[in-house]
Amino acid sequence: MILYPAVDLKDGQCVRLLRGEMDRATVFSEDPVRQVRRFSDQGFKWLHIVDLNGAIQGLAVHKELIEEMVRSTELEVQLGGGIRSMEILETWIDVGVSRVVLGTAALYNPELVRNACKQYPGRIAVGIDGRNGKVAVKGWVEQSEILAIDLARRFEDEGVSVIIYTDIARDGAMSGVNLENTASFASALSIPVVASGGVASMDDLEAVKGLESVNVVGVIVGRALYEGGIDAQAAIALMQKPC
Repeated sequence: MILYPAVDLKDGQCVRLLRGEMDRATVFSEDPVRQVRRFSDQGFKWLHIVDLNGAIQGLAVHKELIEEMVRSTELEVQLGGGIRSMEILETWIDVGVSRVVLGTAALYNPELVRNACKQYPGRIAVGIDGRNGKVAVKGWVEQSEILAIDLARRFEDEGVSVIIYTDIARDGAMSGVNLENTASFASALSIPVVASGGVASMDDLEAVKGLESVNVVGVIVGRALYEGGIDAQAAIALMQKPC
């Protein structure tokens, strides 16, 4: 199972939000490039970057900063936030992003997802952020009435590499992963799932690792890494252990 350290960008800084609320951001680093290098030094193989301002505005707000972050590391980078056109998507591919995450576009422009999967096989993920089981988009500001699982099923057999499933109620809250909800979501799909939201301890990571049998192939961790609740080396070792 892959462990993805998260770098969420807001106003040029590395932050973590509480349940997706932009006005409840904790700044963990004013130098995101340095933070990326730190994660690389700790032994991670992948990095999960989100342009939070971009997600709300539908633009590549942190374009120059993210370019510098990608070029400063050999980590595989998974990037989301504000990617709603093929032009923006191709810009990130050209920069060196390994996997592009389409969230709002998956709901409002599913054809973009299908075309991107054909043009860049294995490099497109769909991000589905659930609040009370329903999809939230545009940086979680806009709430839809579409069930998260129904949106995910629209992309079965379309070539999506993974679905990143975030439980908004748990995100940044350090309250543990919603294991039952995540397991139910993942087991209903053929597309592999990366879990996100709520990881606070090694026990949480061990519990998520137990979901490998139901199609969960990775987990994103943010606040717990920054605050020291999870030791990076121990977490990486745990995720690499065979079941």
